[in-house]
Amino acid sequence: MKIRKARLEDLDRIIEIELENFSVEEAITRSVFEAHLREIQTSFLVAEKEGRIMGYIEGPVGPYRHLQDQSFTEEIEDYSHEPGGYISVTCLSIAEEAQGLGLGQKLLTALKELALEHEREGINLTCHDYLIAYYEKHGFVNEGLSQSTFAGETWYDMVWEANTLRKSNFRKSNSNHVSVALPYSSTACG
Repeated sequence: MKIRKARLEDLDRIIEIELENFSVEEAITRSVFEAHLREIQTSFLVAEKEGRIMGYIEGPVGPYRHLQDQSFTEEIEDYSHEPGGYISVTCLSIAEEAQGLGLGQKLLTALKELALEHEREGINLTCHDYLIAYYEKHGFVNEGLSQSTFAGETWYDMVWEANTLRKSNFRKSNSNHVSVALPYSSTACG
């Protein structure tokens, strides 16, 4: 499995996977994904196996501790050129054929590695109540009910703090390695 930065030519497959996993109300639209692919400089990753995209994780870098609803729009603002900030995950999605294989964990781990490499404060996201335990298992802390009104749903703010995990300990603690092919990183992560 190879994890790499997403490209505009990945858009059709990303949309396929999005529609497999989300309701019409919750699914990010093609135009929003296109804007994200153009604007997000470092934190839009895809997992690829034998040339086929099996999942993705994406979201801009922002100055806010909690994800902002603007991140789900075409008016995306990516602060990856500035120091610090949080990577705000707007979507983590795995193709039906690849679910249950630990790919979500691998994508989260790759994003954590990026957060550490780029000296981000952490990663934030919102999720439904039934996904809180999944993200807690991956080191995120539930910070309560979110102010997000995206898709008219109830969301919870989840935050992973980069300072709770030193870079050297992060690499040593991961036993499931996956190749990460990013132009700014030659490291492997689990």
